[in-house]
Amino acid sequence: MAVPVYLYTGPEFGLRTEAVDTIKKNLKKQYGEVDEHLFYLLETPFSEVMTILSSGTLFSSATCIVCKNAELLKKKEDIALLEDWIKDAEETSVLILISDEISVDSKVEKLIPQPNRKKFWEMFDNEKLPWVQNFFKKNGYTIEEDAAQLILDMVENNTEALRNECSRFFVCFPKDHVINANDVDSLLIYNREEDAFTLFNQISDSSDSPQKRLESGITVLQKIRLSKENSSVTIIAGLASCFRKLVLWHKINSNGFAADSFTLKTNGFSSTIMQKQYKNAAKIWTTGQATAILAVLSSTDMQIRSGGTMMEDVLLQKMIYEIVIKKGASIQAPDYSEGF
Repeated sequence: MAVPVYLYTGPEFGLRTEAVDTIKKNLKKQYGEVDEHLFYLLETPFSEVMTILSSGTLFSSATCIVCKNAELLKKKEDIALLEDWIKDAEETSVLILISDEISVDSKVEKLIPQPNRKKFWEMFDNEKLPWVQNFFKKNGYTIEEDAAQLILDMVENNTEALRNECSRFFVCFPKDHVINANDVDSLLIYNREEDAFTLFNQISDSSDSPQKRLESGITVLQKIRLSKENSSVTIIAGLASCFRKLVLWHKINSNGFAADSFTLKTNGFSSTIMQKQYKNAAKIWTTGQATAILAVLSSTDMQIRSGGTMMEDVLLQKMIYEIVIKKGASIQAPDYSEGF
């Protein structure tokens, strides 16, 4: 019997999402009605996920749970729960563990059958431009090469983000219009939606002063909070992913030696945009400061969940202040950040 547990890691969200959708589609084809759940381990205890998965459902023939932030699955008791469930798992209950990181705890990886584990890498540089041009062509549009390159300079290197941004042109322009750089400039720069990753980009611009980065960060935060993707959980999870990557960047570029392209690629820093971003961020925060910021993010998340939504915006702004100005130190404590 096939073990119904999967582990999908890596920064290529688009292909990863397609793989998850394929599992769900096959499950529906085989069993009909499927009870679907999505959990983030940053906010939901893994024991709760396991309880729902083990209980099944009275109203559907199968259950499918997608569990994100799988890199946080490290506690012995949680790994033991997963191991016990796998031993007796039925094919009608499927668990898909997801992580934006390249890998998760080795004990978790060993529990997942090799055919059910997959890393989703970002595109190589020479694959990006053809992907954008082909995407427009498949949808009946033509785009100039410099316009396609401008999109790549502005959008994260994953097919999900690229697909979402490129699709906006199909709503705004007729098919007989050739998309040019001015179109990209007007549509993406002036109408771009903000998220946790653009927030990180603003506060990690080493060419700006701390005060300027704070002002920019608060502005982006406010825009996110006014958007449909305004969940504090999503914001904190996105920033946590960025600062975990920054810790990794310091690790692979330690002792004054710059990592080679292969090392960068295998650790998830394949795009030149991302490399530049983390090189800038590393000028602002040391390894110790990035680790302290991860503690700030975790603490803010717990405060928001325990205190309700009344102080949510205040706590999020305080969090940005502690990240940018205090570099991971609490504003209630003396600033020892320079000593990290």
